[in-house]
Amino acid sequence: MRLENNRNKIAVNTLLILFVCLLVDTSLAKRIKAEQAETDKLIKRPQTVQTMPTTPETITSEIKSEVLLYFASTNNDFLVAQGGQTIIRDKTLANPNNPVFFAKNIIQALINGPDDGLMRTLPQDTKLRALYVTDDGTAYTDFSTELKDNHPGGVMAELITIYSIVNSLVLNVTGINRVKFLIEGREALTLAGHIDLQNPFTAETLLIR
Repeated sequence: MRLENNRNKIAVNTLLILFVCLLVDTSLAKRIKAEQAETDKLIKRPQTVQTMPTTPETITSEIKSEVLLYFASTNNDFLVAQGGQTIIRDKTLANPNNPVFFAKNIIQALINGPDDGLMRTLPQDTKLRALYVTDDGTAYTDFSTELKDNHPGGVMAELITIYSIVNSLVLNVTGINRVKFLIEGREALTLAGHIDLQNPFTAETLLIR
């Protein structure tokens, strides 16, 4: 009798163990299946990669600004602001506030000369050799020797030339507060013997009419 009871207990325990194993196997199978499904989704999901546009149109897009350029009056005794001039401020979107590029184009516009009714302030064959801006806002402008050699001379003419450049840069270009003049990479005492060029110049609006 005792032997029969022991056999029944063993049988029941065996069934319980099998049932538990079946539940565990079923739960594990479901978990594996769910993880596999999630893995499949990740594999099939397209990767998102952000890239910078590299088309020529984007790289060389021109940013322009309207500026006031200061040329001489017909009597060459004061400066007149010539408006409506659109100057290329930058040709690359990488650094749209580059003051050097903007300043170079402004000076080139001054060299090209004014519209009818005003007089040029720089000799026509003048060249801008280099330009750079320091952290304190000083623009160093290095001109070819024609600016000095071909200058008409006279105190007022020198003032007009200097402040045509200084006002056009300082009053238009953010980041430029003063202008230092160099000729052929070196400091010059004057343009034509009158105005000291050894120190930087700030804008002077009293010469503008």
